[in-house]
Amino acid sequence: MEIIIPIIAAVVGLAAGAGGILAYNKTRENGGKEKADDLIRKAKREASEIVLNSKKEAARITEKNQAEENERRKEWKRTENRLAERENTLDSKLDQLEKKSDRLVKEEKEIEELKNEIRSIRTKQHEKLEKIAGLSKQDAREKLMKMTENDIKQDLAGLIVKEQKEIKHDIDEAAQAMLLTAMERMSSEVTADRTITALKLPDDDMKGRIIGKEGRNIQALQRATGVDIMVDDTPGMVVLSSFDPIRRQVARYALERLMKDGRINPASIEDAVAKAEKEIEKEVVRAGEDAAREVGVVGIPRELIHLLGELKFRTSYGQNVLLHSVEMAHVAGMIAEEIGADKRIAKTAALMHDMGKAVTHKIEGKHADIGAELAKKYGMPDEVVHAIAAHHDDIEPTTPEAIIVKIVDAMSAARPGARNISAENFAERMKDLENIATSFPGIDKAYAISAGREIRVIVEPKQIDDLSALKLARDIANKIEATMSYPGIIKVNVIRETRAVEYAK
Repeated sequence: MEIIIPIIAAVVGLAAGAGGILAYNKTRENGGKEKADDLIRKAKREASEIVLNSKKEAARITEKNQAEENERRKEWKRTENRLAERENTLDSKLDQLEKKSDRLVKEEKEIEELKNEIRSIRTKQHEKLEKIAGLSKQDAREKLMKMTENDIKQDLAGLIVKEQKEIKHDIDEAAQAMLLTAMERMSSEVTADRTITALKLPDDDMKGRIIGKEGRNIQALQRATGVDIMVDDTPGMVVLSSFDPIRRQVARYALERLMKDGRINPASIEDAVAKAEKEIEKEVVRAGEDAAREVGVVGIPRELIHLLGELKFRTSYGQNVLLHSVEMAHVAGMIAEEIGADKRIAKTAALMHDMGKAVTHKIEGKHADIGAELAKKYGMPDEVVHAIAAHHDDIEPTTPEAIIVKIVDAMSAARPGARNISAENFAERMKDLENIATSFPGIDKAYAISAGREIRVIVEPKQIDDLSALKLARDIANKIEATMSYPGIIKVNVIRETRAVEYAK
């Protein structure tokens, strides 16, 4: 770019000179000779100055470019020198690496030779030792291990026993603390209200009005309620007898309404019973919903809520079953929270564990099995079904929640005052069971177990064969049903065992 500028200036000067000559020729033609000469001289001077300046500028630019070119050449030279030095350095390092590599290869070979020599020496030593000891290497190892095992076996046994005792002690303390914490957080009445099955009459005349002319009133009551009504057994009282607690309550409500109204006849009886049934139905549903709400369990089907509410009118040894179930649900939730189990499953199963008792007068079988079948039928989770079925050890509990339900059931039923059965009555009932079993011929021993829910009978195998054992179980069960009063069912388990014994002399 700097070279082009002087060239342009020279061209401009030439153009100016050419322009001056043209102007001169034109002026001369017009007769202005002197004036034209002046213009020519002026143009020549300007052209000479322009050319001179252009030459100077071109010389300056050339000199500058030459200096830059020299500087670049010097820089290239220095770069070449540095590259040459680096190349020399790399060559030197490569030489050193090759030498080190050769040395390492040589050392590896020497090390391998030493290893082989050591192996050979060790093999010879083993052979000498085996020859001296008269044992092979494997035999010597086994003998040494056996000697060591014998030496430390006793110590290990003592240590294991000690650790087991410490672990058991720690586990017992932790379990006690956990149960005490749950029990401290849950408080309820020591005794529960009993379901009323007898009504007090305001006067003796009321008995006659309840019976009616030729007994038509009491017959109408019994037909409408399905309850046996006894008015002659207890003075001033009417006794209601039925296996269905709901029917007993319907009869009770209807009689209370009739006695309050004073008009007792077949028409008023039907009306009173219908109103009592509606009232009881509402009370049952409300009781079930209140129980589920109290323990914080949601999502229970309406059919199961109804069965749960019916437990309000069911007792077991004087303990109200619904209050027992609510108490269990609270404690089960606390224990599940303490040990990290599923709190919702534990509370739901505990609340519904005795649900089968609401229909034991309608369906044959154990209340645990019936409750589990009902829970399964209405879509409850498998964990809840299993816990209900296993709470009396009819099946082995396999989940933490099932074990919790089993524990809290025993806690709630066994705490002082929970049930109004005395120790004397309990022992007498167990003894009666055993006496019924032993009253049959061919019985060796009989044991009442599981709080009187099972009678285990051991027979003489020479007197009772397999078929007779089946008949004996049925006969014992029939006699228990005919002679004893008890809640739930009793399992009769007849065991016939044959043993072959001989003595070597």
